Amino acid sequence: MQEISLLLAVGLNHYLILSAILFTIGLSGVLLRRNLIVVMMSIELMLNAVNISFVAFSKYNYNPEGQVIVFFVMTIAAAEAAVGLAIIVSIFKRFKEVNIRFFEHLKG
Repeated sequence: MQEISLLLAVGLNHYLILSAILFTIGLSGVLLRRNLIVVMMSIELMLNAVNISFVAFSKYNYNPEGQVIVFFVMTIAAAEAAVGLAIIVSIFKRFKEVNIRFFEHLKG
């Protein structure tokens, strides 16, 4: 019975593999998609992948600083999502589409 529980134990490497997979999915969404809403969701996915890594290292090092960092990253991510979504909605109201190719021609 003890052998089964050892096989089902979740270690640090499991969390890091999950984090790497989520980060890769988010990165591919940012690089390959043209829709701004999908790009914003991919950025959020990348931030959550990094948060998983912070919490995993915090748990396995018995140090709560990683969890505090995650709290601040989550607040920044919420603010970024709110501002980004407001910008996307205003762009959609003006131009009737949300396509990244439109922004390639803007000069700033």
